Amino acid sequence: MRFIEEAPQPRPILYQGPTSGPGSAVPDRASIERHLARCRYGRFTLTGAIRPGWRLDITPEEGYRFDAYSDPRTGTRLPAIVASVSSERLFDAFLSLLEPLGDVCDVVLETSHSSDVSGHGDHVREGMERLVLESTLWDFEELLLDDGCTGIAVMHPELPMEVQLDEHKLIVVYAPSRSPFAAILDSVGVPRNDSIRFISQGEHLHTSHSRFVRRFEELQTLLGAE
Repeated sequence: MRFIEEAPQPRPILYQGPTSGPGSAVPDRASIERHLARCRYGRFTLTGAIRPGWRLDITPEEGYRFDAYSDPRTGTRLPAIVASVSSERLFDAFLSLLEPLGDVCDVVLETSHSSDVSGHGDHVREGMERLVLESTLWDFEELLLDDGCTGIAVMHPELPMEVQLDEHKLIVVYAPSRSPFAAILDSVGVPRNDSIRFISQGEHLHTSHSRFVRRFEELQTLLGAE
């Protein structure tokens, strides 16, 4: 479900994620605003990009778990890590996880600004120096953390290794060896919890803003992502 409000000052665009059963109806405007205003759950702080659903069937928390991706075409399984990191450490943790990818990376910018909730567009830049990429991304920290319609994936140009900061502001790592990435998460204080459930697994809201559309286009241009 998508809500777009027209106002003199641009307001957030809200996306309602997957629902499960009754009780998921959208509440009134006042309830929406109160819900969006809450960003802290215990010691965990959400970015501005996403909020859990009204029923709070999954409470946001910090942690990572080992997982695996199964290619539906080949049946190949690739080890993965999924991590939820409190907003004050999220950007630093994401950049730290890029180091094992090497000095040169491929980059994919993902956007759903012009799509319905089930689709997104990809913009690719190949062969970019990692340090140049990191320097550029620092200027777009707000976009990458607080826009629920923007995601980024950074990949090794030859090996099956990838680090994503997705639209839910979860970090997802794909790599044959998870150890270097797990060690980085351990070093920044993110605990391993293989029973953790993530905000993307339940009803949730993505938020965006018209200014993020412009910032995404600026980042796309600077990266040369086509």
